[in-house]
Amino acid sequence: MEILIFILVIVALIVVHEFGHFVVAKLSGMRVDEFGLGYPPRALTIAKVGETAYTLNWLPFGGFVKIFGEDPSTTTAQTRLATGQAVDSNSFSSKNRFAQALVLIAGVAMNLLFAYVLITGALVTGTPRALDENDLATARNQELMVASVLPGSPAALAGLLPGDSITSAKDAKGEWQAVDPKSFSAFIAASGGSEIVLDVKRSGEEHLITAAAATGVAQVDPLRYALGVEVATVGVIPLSLGAAIIEGASLTWGATKLTAVGLWHFFAGIFTFSADLSQVAGPVGIAGAVGTASMQGFGDLFSIMAIISINLALINLIPVPALDGGRLLFVIVESVIRRPINARVAHTMNAIGFVFLILLMVVVTAHDIFKIVG
Repeated sequence: MEILIFILVIVALIVVHEFGHFVVAKLSGMRVDEFGLGYPPRALTIAKVGETAYTLNWLPFGGFVKIFGEDPSTTTAQTRLATGQAVDSNSFSSKNRFAQALVLIAGVAMNLLFAYVLITGALVTGTPRALDENDLATARNQELMVASVLPGSPAALAGLLPGDSITSAKDAKGEWQAVDPKSFSAFIAASGGSEIVLDVKRSGEEHLITAAAATGVAQVDPLRYALGVEVATVGVIPLSLGAAIIEGASLTWGATKLTAVGLWHFFAGIFTFSADLSQVAGPVGIAGAVGTASMQGFGDLFSIMAIISINLALINLIPVPALDGGRLLFVIVESVIRRPINARVAHTMNAIGFVFLILLMVVVTAHDIFKIVG
């Protein structure tokens, strides 16, 4: 099921990206020969509307838009343009550089817009967040969540992790079951150092963890028995549509900035051989994250989809041939030199860029697998 959800998510994000190219190309007067769901070979033609064939293809990992005259390696449009011959007025190559750039940027813009819609939808649906006393009456799905674990503390030695949800606790004297941090701390303090069995939920699975509180853990009160965890009540509070639209814009902008900084450091690290692969997830890692989010509700699924959509948008802006950013760089160079780039040169650079991306994907995927196996 996780694989199916992952494929559906990736297809949705790529189709949204390609739809951006499609719409702007049509508005710019370019001929779009095909809008494909999945990648060739073609399975069937769903319909043909005007000059555009809408197709279903056998490889279900995204989609594509075939714009007439866009690929210089498969058309004579660039050659005609360079030699002053007549060029089809509805081809990509016949349009001015500004129109070409808009078509290339449209996919990125659509992914960012889609991320904004997803984040807004997540806020309307409701996503988990820390609650204060005023929120307790209206929040749903309330849990006591581990916010942090003190290194070397009884909690750390027992195996508690940030993000764990504590559903109950039991010692020789009695049992605790609530979502209030104060009552949990009081129960731990009253244990007197005896063994406590914690019922913990982690990534949708339940675990029993045994720990014993100790003194000298809490600096503010060293005589009090404590485990060395900071806990908080977490719950889901949906926002109104108006509030979600405003908050969604702020969160989308913040996530985009953080993602851009992270990608900059990562790709800069590749060329200085200092890239930290532990901070990067490939298809295997993303599939796991999507599967986990889907089990936790639509809010979490929309949120992870938004993050992937932002990453897809920004990665496509990188000026590497075979990506939108590389093709945009070609357009900028052509506008400066005032002539088309040689088709053979463009084709060779695109092939090199494609090989680079495939190698990077293989390395990241292998790292994902090693993390799972190791």
